[in-house]
Amino acid sequence: MDVEEIAEELYGLKPGEFTAARDAYVAEARRAKDTVAAKAIAALRRPSLAAWAANQLARRQPDEAARFLELGETLREAHRTLDGEQLRAAGRRQHQLVGTLARTAAALAREAGQPVSDTVLHEIEQILHGVLAHLDVAELWSTGRLVKTPEAAVGFAVIAPDKVSARPAPAEQPKPKPKAKPERGAARLRDLERARTTAAEAVAEVGRLEGELGEARSRQTTDEDKVAEAVDLVRRLEDELQHARQAKAETAAAASEAGKAVKAAERALGEARRVAERAVRTVERLEQQGER
Repeated sequence: MDVEEIAEELYGLKPGEFTAARDAYVAEARRAKDTVAAKAIAALRRPSLAAWAANQLARRQPDEAARFLELGETLREAHRTLDGEQLRAAGRRQHQLVGTLARTAAALAREAGQPVSDTVLHEIEQILHGVLAHLDVAELWSTGRLVKTPEAAVGFAVIAPDKVSARPAPAEQPKPKPKAKPERGAARLRDLERARTTAAEAVAEVGRLEGELGEARSRQTTDEDKVAEAVDLVRRLEDELQHARQAKAETAAAASEAGKAVKAAERALGEARRVAERAVRTVERLEQQGER
C-alpha cells in the first residue's frame, strides 16, 4: 500500500471523518499482511479542528501559502541578524497576513461544511505565528499535515550567533579551574542569546504595533467619512422634511379655500333652486287664474 498517498488523502478529510477512514486503511493493510504499512498508517494522528483548517489553507491556497512561508524566512533571518528595519517591516506584514489568512482558513473550513468558532480562529492565528517562527512547523504545515497547535507558537526560537570564538588563554596565565571558564562562557552565551531574543521580539512588537496603528488610522478615516456622509444625509432629509411640511401647509390652505368655494357654490345652488321653485309656483297660479 502507498502510505504517502493514503496520508495525503486522510489529511484532506474533515477531522470527524479522519479516524474511521484511517482505521479502515489499517484493517485493509493487515488483511493484505502489509504490517509495515499498517503500522505507519496507524501512527497517523487526527488533526485538531484548528490544525485541519490551517492545513486547508496550505492545500487549497498554495500561492498564498508560499508567500507566507517566504515571510517566515524573512522574519527568521531578520531575527538572526537583528536587522531592525527588516524586523519592523516584516512584523507589520506578519500582523496583517496572520489575521487575513486565519479568516481565509476559517472561510475554507465553512465552505467544506466545518464552521469554526472564535476560539478555533484564535488557535489558527497561533498556528500561523508558529509557522513564521519555527522552520519545522513551517515545513510540516506546507505539506498540509499539521495535527495540533505547536507549543510556544507565538515568538521566535532562540537562534545562536553564527560564530562564537574564544581567545586562548595566554601561556603565562595560570590554568583555570576545571569547567569554570566553560561555565562562565556558557552563561555569557545564554545571556547574549536572551538579549538578542528580547531585542528582536521588541523590534517585532514595534512593527506589529505600527501595523495596528496604521489599521486604526485607516478605520478612523473610514469612520469619519461615514459620519460626514451621515451628517449630509440628515441635512438632506431635514430639507426634504421642511419642503414636505411647506407643501402640506400650502395644500391645506388650498384645500380650505376650495372647501369654502364648494360651500359657497352649494349655497348659491340652493338659492337658485328656491327661486326656480317660486317661479314655477307663480306660473302655475297665473295659469289657474286664466282658466277661470
